[in-house]
Amino acid sequence: MTRGRAFVAHTPLGLVAGLLVALTLVGCGASTGAAGSSAAPLATPMSAHSSGRTAKVTFVELGSDKCIPCKEMRPVMAAIESTFGDQVKVVFYDVWEDDAPAREYGIQMIPTQVFLDDKGAEFHRHTGFYPQEKIEALLMEQGLTKVATP
Repeated sequence: MTRGRAFVAHTPLGLVAGLLVALTLVGCGASTGAAGSSAAPLATPMSAHSSGRTAKVTFVELGSDKCIPCKEMRPVMAAIESTFGDQVKVVFYDVWEDDAPAREYGIQMIPTQVFLDDKGAEFHRHTGFYPQEKIEALLMEQGLTKVATP
């Protein structure tokens, strides 16, 4: 009997924990399933560098087109891409349109930024809005140089 009670007591906790994880992933609270995703193909460590570009770093942004902090990252991503040129490949995934990248990278909140080296190994991760200046400093620590001033 005690065993049955323990299972029943833990089941609601498991459901609540699962619901909390799902709500955390949703982050900003918008609904999913809208047509017209601007998400790029999934960048795995192997495919992130197969485009023929000689990127030293891949900057993977996991967010949504409908999340306010995610929208605030758009100009930052564009500035990083123009500032570092072909040294950085910027990839965006709308995880509300397709949650496969969220599962692959194991994210729980958006926006999340994942940085991969030229071999596809993750060397840095950040959650939330990430200021351009901090990303630039991170990339310069990795040996990248600015090719343009935004």
